[in-house]
Parts: sequence; structure tokens; C-alpha cells
Amino acid sequence: MAIVGFLAAKENLAAEAVEKLLNYESGMVGVSGVSGDMRQLLGAGENERARLAVEMFCYRARKYVGAYLAAMGGADAVVFTGGIGENSPEARASICEGLGWAGLTLDRERNLAPPPDRRISTDGSRLEAYCIATDEELLIARDTARCVLGERQLW
Repeated sequence: MAIVGFLAAKENLAAEAVEKLLNYESGMVGVSGVSGDMRQLLGAGENERARLAVEMFCYRARKYVGAYLAAMGGADAVVFTGGIGENSPEARASICEGLGWAGLTLDRERNLAPPPDRRISTDGSRLEAYCIATDEELLIARDTARCVLGERQLW
């Protein structure tokens, strides 16, 4: 039985209610009871559920980084970008905390420094870490130009 059917039967809910539960009331907002927005969770003070949601997010991200490092036989760098990656030194620190085995040592001051793009690992770190600003609009424009000019297919 699929998750929607299982939850509908177990909780006596209509399929639409289960869809709403899974899409809007689960994940970080479901765990925290506050929000799915990392900024709000980090600003929630002593709220234990918000702290747990942040810890779970960072733990899962660390697991994925570790799994990919193992599958690829290592890497030159880990790059943080996007909303949380660019704007949350707390999340970056927590994610990197368990990656010493891979040779990553985070530099606290570099991690806390404001943008622009920068290295956030120590100089002696075998696995480097960077915080790089993303520019989705520029990437979309470049890909569109390549398609229009016939230089590359995107599918």
C-alpha cells in the first residue's frame, strides 16, 4: 500500500487531506511546529522542536554529502549555495561538523564572514569547502541562449 492510502486508512482521512498533510504540514514545519523556513527555525530561540528540525536537516544533508563522497571515491570540494547554503553559517557548520573523516575542517571565521564567494575550510583541509552565491537567472539565460543557438540540448 502506498503512503497516501496507508495514511488515509490509518488516520481516517480523505486522500486530499493526506496530500495536504504530506505537502504542507510535514518536513521541517511538521517537526518544528513553527515553520519550514530555516531562518525562522534558527531564530526560534529555545524552541526544542525547532532545534530538532534544524538538527535533522543538517544530519540528513551530512549523510548525503558523506554518501556521495564515498560513492565518488572522494572529491576536491564541497560547495554550499542557494538559500540555506549561502545564508546559514550555522547549517554549514553543522553539516561540516561530521566530515573530518573526509579531510574537511571548517574555518570558523571564514564560515561566519559575509559574502561574496569564499573558501570556508581551513588552508590545510584536504577536502575544501566553499560558499558560493547562486545566480539562477543568469544560468537560465545562458542555457536559453545555448538552446536558441543550437549549441546544446538540455534534455
